[in-house]
Amino acid sequence: MTQLTNLLDKDPAQLVAYCAELGEKPFRAKQLLRWIHQFGASDFDAMTDLAKSLRDKLATRAFIAAPSVISDHTSSDGTRKWLLDVGQGNAVETVFIPEENRGTLCISTQAGCAVNCRFCSTGKQGFSRNLTVGEIIGQLWMAEFALRRAKGIEPGPKGERQITNVVMMGMGEPLLNFEPTVTALKLMLDDNAYGLSRRRVTVSTSGVVPMMDKLSQECPVALAVSLHASNDALRDGLVPLNKKYPLRELMAACRRYLEFAPRDFITFEYCMLDGVNDTDQHARELIALVQQGDNPVPCKFNLIPFNPFPESGLKRSNNVRIKAFAKVLMDAGIVTTIRKTRGDDIDAACGQLAGEVQDRTRVQERMQKMAEYQQKFGKDFGRIVEISS
Repeated sequence: MTQLTNLLDKDPAQLVAYCAELGEKPFRAKQLLRWIHQFGASDFDAMTDLAKSLRDKLATRAFIAAPSVISDHTSSDGTRKWLLDVGQGNAVETVFIPEENRGTLCISTQAGCAVNCRFCSTGKQGFSRNLTVGEIIGQLWMAEFALRRAKGIEPGPKGERQITNVVMMGMGEPLLNFEPTVTALKLMLDDNAYGLSRRRVTVSTSGVVPMMDKLSQECPVALAVSLHASNDALRDGLVPLNKKYPLRELMAACRRYLEFAPRDFITFEYCMLDGVNDTDQHARELIALVQQGDNPVPCKFNLIPFNPFPESGLKRSNNVRIKAFAKVLMDAGIVTTIRKTRGDDIDAACGQLAGEVQDRTRVQERMQKMAEYQQKFGKDFGRIVEISS
């Protein structure tokens, strides 16, 4: 029995190769791209400018399907969040953020996340697997046409595009799922598919240095780096990946990336944690970090009010402290914004995406054991952990 191919898994070059396998000319791939990604078609019979013989071949060998929607919630501020079934007990979340002059879709790339940043609820769910190309681009495909239908907008290249910006900032670390992420990026950028500008597509990374270099060569789009700390000791505790790729290496990778990037700056994401990373001294350390010597890192800072969840043990910095922190950075000439919290009433805000993950990394089990040890040993718990590590 022939295994069916999901055409959402194919980027433009792969679709040309697939058509060649069917004995079809390259222009058929462009037609397919337009039907799938501009018209939202999933029925081959609806693709009226394809030869009947090709439609018959496709009907027996291929299909077009995004992850199915488990739930669909809209926030009081218009933010919309979908929970999507990606099989075997796993579900991921996708968030649309409407604004006056743009619509931004936040896409997930993994079921869970193995990076386990302390302030992010996704990591506390553990990690199951990487998403496929079809599961990544399928989030854009599903959301774009769901939004059009809601507004009564006809599908097609002339229809008003609802999603103008895409950020790979949902569940998972995109650069630890490199090939599927880049294949999905190529679809987003292709004029026969979504035709998005490289400047309007952003990959967020916690700092996977070798893959940052690889992305700069294969598909340079806008880059956001989850920084969240001003020195290595602090970042080691907040972003464990820092132990492998410390700040000196990360800053060097940012400089290299800028040689190929569509924007002339890196966006540094910085989650504001009360009493942890939010003092004026931390801000001054950040300035020294990005403006060091004759080779500064052109950048802007996006300060993110922390969205608390019970397992973190962390609190949000108050608004006065966040504004004071921002002022220190701005007085040094660094463009700084404070992110407006959107969708927190439906758990769709930054750091809140958790989905449903069949964890292979046993994070929840380890966290439970740590809590039990802490309760048993009290004030000596910290010393026991230090000795054991």
